[in-house]
Amino acid sequence: MRCPCVCGSRPAPALAVDIIIEVGEQIVLIRRKHEPFAGSWALPGGFVECGERVEEAARREAKEETNLEVDVKELLGVYSAPERDPRGHVVSICFIARGEGELKGKDDAAEARLFTLEEAIKLSLAFDHADIIKDYMKRRQYVLR
Repeated sequence: MRCPCVCGSRPAPALAVDIIIEVGEQIVLIRRKHEPFAGSWALPGGFVECGERVEEAARREAKEETNLEVDVKELLGVYSAPERDPRGHVVSICFIARGEGELKGKDDAAEARLFTLEEAIKLSLAFDHADIIKDYMKRRQYVLR
């Protein structure tokens, strides 16, 4: 079967997912193992594979990077600024999910940890993930203390 992602000769942005994984009142961040932003904290996520639904990609990436099983609850937003990823134009679809299981960094994640929103927003986060978390806080009508 021919891959449905081939769009002829016209270049297209890459497609990724990011996931805000809620565990209780905290969210999961991973410490990136590889460039770009190696060593920085980020939301779990990654590229959508050819032929994969974005919700499936979110569940797969969450499991691969955090070891958690996630229940995708809702769409937070689509992040498409051409400069958001130094590797090139990457469009990210960000989901909010609930996570269960034993949290541990795996695959592209050197570490996975729970953070309160107050802690997370003070970190120097990779990509545009600080903006994504701010959007999440607005959605949840969360006010920093």
